[in-house]
Amino acid sequence: MRESRTLLGVDFAVCARNEAVARIDRALDDRRQLKLAFANAHTLNLATERPDFRQALSRFLVLNDGLGVDIASRIKFGSFFPENLNGTDFVPHYLNATRHALRIFFLGGAPGVAEAAAKRLVAAGSRHGVAGCCHGYQDARATDHILAGIRASRADLVLVAMGNPLQELWIDRHADATSAPLLMGVGALFDFVSGRVPRAPRWVRASRVEWLYRLSHDPRRLGRRYIVGNWQFLHRVALERARASTPPSTSPEPE
Repeated sequence: MRESRTLLGVDFAVCARNEAVARIDRALDDRRQLKLAFANAHTLNLATERPDFRQALSRFLVLNDGLGVDIASRIKFGSFFPENLNGTDFVPHYLNATRHALRIFFLGGAPGVAEAAAKRLVAAGSRHGVAGCCHGYQDARATDHILAGIRASRADLVLVAMGNPLQELWIDRHADATSAPLLMGVGALFDFVSGRVPRAPRWVRASRVEWLYRLSHDPRRLGRRYIVGNWQFLHRVALERARASTPPSTSPEPE
């Protein structure tokens, strides 16, 4: 039986990077549609505040993203996750490691960003192919047109870069209509891969403080998310741990 850990109502798979690759490949082998999410502290804060988002994530394979959920795992379960499986690093690794040759549809980001990311992730000579690209600045009326395009492309993998919770809610609502066997919510992946947004230096990422680098470069947008949100998240995890360790009260036996 595969191990899982529940943090703030969200079930995480507990696996190393290559175990996650194998698990995704098995779903493709078995022709089972798989929805994949990468959840960090911000994701879990949103899931706590939005029951619809938390319910949607119950239908995903959820992988651990970032130091916050690693600390939360240590607080609640006494151990860290085997590896940090953030989407920005895991998706390129998966494309290199999978046994499958995939047709990939890129959905999300500003106009032109999905195309730029596709050129980087699916290089010339790759066994993978680009099924199509579509930016994320569309209104709801375009959804049917987008879904028809994905179906016509015969995509095996749809990468959806709309940010939390929109991308996961979009996947949960429309996965069947895409006819794609694999869909992933990938956040800012297109921005990073395309070079539109710079990533932290490798040593910063290795130190698990990439969030500080991002905060320093965009404090207005990310200040509340990281400064307030991270403390709020750890407080919620501590309360969850305390409730889990408190024995249930027992009523006295009637005389």
